[in-house]
Amino acid sequence: MKMETVKGFKDVTGEESLKRERIKEILINNFRLYGYEPAETPIIEFEKFMKDNESDEVISDIFRLKDKGKRDLALRYEFTFQLKRISKNKKLPYKRYQIGSVFRDEPISSNRFREFTQCDIDVVGSDYKDDAEVLKITSNVLNELGINYEIYVNSRKLLNEILDKEGIKNKEEVIREIDKLDKLSEKEVKNNLKKYNAEKLIDKLKKIDFRKYENYKDIEELQKYCKYFGVKISFLPTLARGLSYYNGNVFEVKSKGMRETIVAGGAYLIDGIQSTGLAFGLDRLQKLANIKLDNIQCLIINIQQEKDSIELAEFLRKNKIRTIILDKISKGLDYANKMNIPYVLFVGSEEVKKNKFKLKNMKTGGEEMLKKEEIIKKLL
Repeated sequence: MKMETVKGFKDVTGEESLKRERIKEILINNFRLYGYEPAETPIIEFEKFMKDNESDEVISDIFRLKDKGKRDLALRYEFTFQLKRISKNKKLPYKRYQIGSVFRDEPISSNRFREFTQCDIDVVGSDYKDDAEVLKITSNVLNELGINYEIYVNSRKLLNEILDKEGIKNKEEVIREIDKLDKLSEKEVKNNLKKYNAEKLIDKLKKIDFRKYENYKDIEELQKYCKYFGVKISFLPTLARGLSYYNGNVFEVKSKGMRETIVAGGAYLIDGIQSTGLAFGLDRLQKLANIKLDNIQCLIINIQQEKDSIELAEFLRKNKIRTIILDKISKGLDYANKMNIPYVLFVGSEEVKKNKFKLKNMKTGGEEMLKKEEIIKKLL
């Protein structure tokens, strides 16, 4: 029997899973701080519901399946189409966050999987202030994760206005080609644009005086509110975001540590209501984050004193010290070394009689006899 995972899917355990859990805590704390409430939605939806709410460029990558009733179903591609359902009749603005798996039946790479964890925040009933707010949250999260980053912004309305003034047809197709600039070379993108007579567009976008376009006000308003929030953004006129539903400002966040985008989003409509939001890719944040993990702080070695070992462990846990118990000294010390547990406590008959326990610092090798209350002061 084969034990390996399906291509594009993976198991997550150990330090990797601890890191992901910590990143999710940081994300949720920041989302809640700005008034976003959690939501959960099904992983499986009717294929038609998903198709009706996704753009044509997405549909080919949907994971399809059938149930015993022969119904056409699909694994969720993203959260935005489900937001259309759950936001109905909600008091506006409706601010929600969601963290969970999404699925793409597409080619994989080192930073692109077929199942990955997406972390979304969206505001249904939004304005320029909300555009700036989601970027401020992004800045807060990435700073806390110790990730170097640059936030790039553009306006789809501005881009469409420029395409109209340049007499370029097939606007959606042209925008999708421009969106490939982070995956292909500029020369390759220009060659792809030739079939739309738009190969000169990229060079023009680098020279245009954008202030003469009416929809440059999108960028100016966003810059104004970002200044109020104290978040730094960079205007990038070639930023497109390939999905056709964007109708206002769009955002992408890049890091020098990775070619792929780590956070992305923009403004769009939900049932005619102006909305805005963005998505963090947990798998990519995990590779870039520089954070301290909440590892086990103390290992208790039980030397035939089970009751006292358990009581001591519970005392430590009540004081928020992450603790485990093992039997046998050699096994316990080996485990502490391999798992990078900084302290080991010995609970034997002598320790129980004296009501003092030997605490070993695994880094220095130093040992001392301490009462329970003294142990707490030492470990916190």
